[in-house]
Amino acid sequence: MTSPALVIFDCDGVLIDSELLSCEAEAACLAAAGLDVSLQEVLDTYVGISLHSMVAALQVRFGRRVPPDLADRIRAATHAAFEGRLQPVAGIVAALDRLDLPACVASGSEPARLAHTLGLAGLWDRFAPHVFSATQVERGKPAPDLFLFAADRMGAAPETCVVVEDSVAGIQAARAAGMRALGFTGASHCGPRHAERLYAAGADTVFNTMSALDGLLRGSRADHRPGAH
Repeated sequence: MTSPALVIFDCDGVLIDSELLSCEAEAACLAAAGLDVSLQEVLDTYVGISLHSMVAALQVRFGRRVPPDLADRIRAATHAAFEGRLQPVAGIVAALDRLDLPACVASGSEPARLAHTLGLAGLWDRFAPHVFSATQVERGKPAPDLFLFAADRMGAAPETCVVVEDSVAGIQAARAAGMRALGFTGASHCGPRHAERLYAAGADTVFNTMSALDGLLRGSRADHRPGAH
């Protein structure tokens, strides 16, 4: 791999510890709509997937149209859950302070939610305007479109990008884009088998504390210096 020139961060579960809050809200809304989807299934199946893709998948699964306002209900419920409860992922601020590479965000979340959640966590100004959403491309994760779009906007070749992801779909998208994939398992929604699932999806490395990120990135650069072994 070429020495890294760009770090692409997923948002939910990587920058902000939001996935458990989101999934709880989603599971409650699905139950209220008469859809039998447990919290654990939401965690296992739909983390990393855009809301639009999740709703489309549920319509196929249940063989009927879901309530037309389901997405709006989920947005409202997650918005309420985030107020006063959302926190940045532990250690991410210090990790970003140490980062000496260009960075951006590429997330399945919609632009308004990204602005809201990153703002609540005090991270918006660290990335804006380099915050990209799956709404800007034809296909969301696990397709590579979003990561390729972000790399193009940032002027980086795919092979020089390192993606930091917490979801199976995100790892698959990074690998499909020809990028190095670092799996993160330190957020509150990650269970004991999460690392195994990320490795199975193609993660190059899995880590569970943001204090390790700088070393992983520096190690990658050291490995590719002329004469290094």
